[in-house]
Amino acid sequence: MTARHEEIAEELRRAIDREEYTVGSLLPTESGLAAQYGVSRGTVRQAVAALTAEGLIGSRQGARRVVLASRRSQTFEELRSFAQWARAMGREATGRVLAQRYRPATREDAVRLQLPAEAQVLHVLRVRGLDGEPVLLERTVYADWIAPAVEAIEPDCPSVTQRLYDDTGLVFAYGEHVIDAVAAGAEDAQILGVRRSGPLLRVRRVTTTREGRPVEWSDDRYRSDAVSFSVYNSTGNNALARKTAE
Repeated sequence: MTARHEEIAEELRRAIDREEYTVGSLLPTESGLAAQYGVSRGTVRQAVAALTAEGLIGSRQGARRVVLASRRSQTFEELRSFAQWARAMGREATGRVLAQRYRPATREDAVRLQLPAEAQVLHVLRVRGLDGEPVLLERTVYADWIAPAVEAIEPDCPSVTQRLYDDTGLVFAYGEHVIDAVAAGAEDAQILGVRRSGPLLRVRRVTTTREGRPVEWSDDRYRSDAVSFSVYNSTGNNALARKTAE
């Protein structure tokens, strides 16, 4: 059974997600929250402490808590898996393979996946949708050792991440994401239903196992009117790096 302070913490998280409390605004006082939820101030204090530990709100002795972030940080699984992210947002995710083929690894494939030159890799072109609307085009290259398992997955599988875990026990553990903007080419525009040369949000990612073995690298292109990324950092925790364009 969930403790009452955990339920209150979750309700406050959702209120922050909905921007009922925006960044920079103050939460109600402890006594106000206690009255609102019908609990003691001690219970409220436990709930607030959880949000403080997550970096959602700031705490200063003798002062009301201020909201520091408008969105909860997503889990690694949600950021890595489009389907898991959509599910967490209460949306329905779809996926469809448009093309897949084996090919000799290019120099870039070999470097990113730490493979010998000319190793056989699997290239997959997949479109992803939210509630039936195409929003993401993935061009993913899978390492030779995992490619047969990927090839066996049905073309309309909504979550490749979950299927690989179920079928092989594979756990994606680490990832690097480089985000920039690109113009939609003819293929991108046709599949995503945007104008050619229109802006797309590109995320290039490499994902590895717990042992650091590269599984895949991908060039993901999002419709800029459908998906955005937010970054929350602080003096104590920062995973953001600024780079010059390549």
